[in-house]
Amino acid sequence: MARGTRKTAVLKLGGVGALAALLFAGGLQLASAGENNRPATTAAAQTVNCPTVRDKLPAVPAAASAQVERELANLDQEIARQNERLARQAVRPEGGPAFIDNAILGPLRSKRVAVLDRIEIAFNRIGAPRPDLDALAACSLNAPGVPSAVNGGAGQNAGGQNGNAGGQNGNAGGQNGNNGGQNGNAAGSARTVDCPRVALPAVPAAAASQVQAELATLDKQIAEANARLAQLAVRPEGGPAFIDNAILGPLRSKRAAALDRIEIAFNRVGAPRPNLDALATCGLN
Repeated sequence: MARGTRKTAVLKLGGVGALAALLFAGGLQLASAGENNRPATTAAAQTVNCPTVRDKLPAVPAAASAQVERELANLDQEIARQNERLARQAVRPEGGPAFIDNAILGPLRSKRVAVLDRIEIAFNRIGAPRPDLDALAACSLNAPGVPSAVNGGAGQNAGGQNGNAGGQNGNAGGQNGNNGGQNGNAAGSARTVDCPRVALPAVPAAAASQVQAELATLDKQIAEANARLAQLAVRPEGGPAFIDNAILGPLRSKRAAALDRIEIAFNRVGAPRPNLDALATCGLN
């Protein structure tokens, strides 16, 4: 009788254990589903709002134009870099209320001060009057979804490329240094990359933040490549294939990865996966 009681108790305990195991497994599965399918914010990320510099410059002497173009590209590169951080901040917030001021806007101001000073020195070095650009260093934030104004390539028209998705289609104006010239008063000889515009179907709300972050990444990659081309205009290096091998080739690989992550963001929420492969290759303006 005692043996039968113990057996019954063991069976009961075994049943409870099995039930607990099932509940535990189910809980993990539910937790996993909640993690993978958590709703993403539909709000567009903020972007940095920095004063444009190209349109504030006096006529740039030919002897200083290459250096000025290089520094304008650096300004656009830094805008794109910080917009990427803001886009990722919208997906995975970090820090307290002062995080953006302390970790993004403050360091951005310091970097702009250094770049603007180098532009002033480029004028002064050749005996031209040194412009006062100090007031152009500080940046604030745009409202969500508003693109950053940029300096762009010399003589190019205003307009964006990828910009921020804002939960819609990723075609809002962008911050990349490939477009967005102000008045073209610098006559620099630096070339810029010519990348296809990323036109997307309607972006599902649950994928908007991730898509927005990747579009910011694409703009950052363009700005970095343009900064590299501006450096080449000042100090040429490599042979005839250098730009293809050292700039356009790596840019294509980076764009392919970012575009693939955009496709996955659609697929992950059950939306039709767009085919963006043809948008990876860039040429030169």
